[in-house]
Amino acid sequence: HVQLVESGGGSVQAGGSLRLTCTASGFPPGLHSMGWFRQAPGKEREAVAAIDADGKTGYTDAVKGRFTISRDSSNNTLYLQMNSLKPEDTATYYCAAGPDYLVRFSAWQRVGDFGNWGQGTQVTVS
Repeated sequence: HVQLVESGGGSVQAGGSLRLTCTASGFPPGLHSMGWFRQAPGKEREAVAAIDADGKTGYTDAVKGRFTISRDSSNNTLYLQMNSLKPEDTATYYCAAGPDYLVRFSAWQRVGDFGNWGQGTQVTVS
């Protein structure tokens, strides 16, 4: 049974920081690309960042230089360090897992390519 559980969301002022955590169980995350997506009210879910088993990363332009994705395969955990937060970063953030080739071939931005999802954690920036 695959399970992804996010934590670390909250409310911060603009310019602040948060670190999101996703704990994976039920499958070997080291063999998958892992990603963070977000969905704001009334908008479609969008890709934020992803990382493959070798540590190769991808970021959407809106977060480059502010967010950092990382993973600790020893304890099946994915992180998203978010700095210099802006009000437009307000959204529910989701952790997802998909085939490992997604990041390697720069094809990680599509929601439909990730087959496993967490329940989401809310981030509010004011």
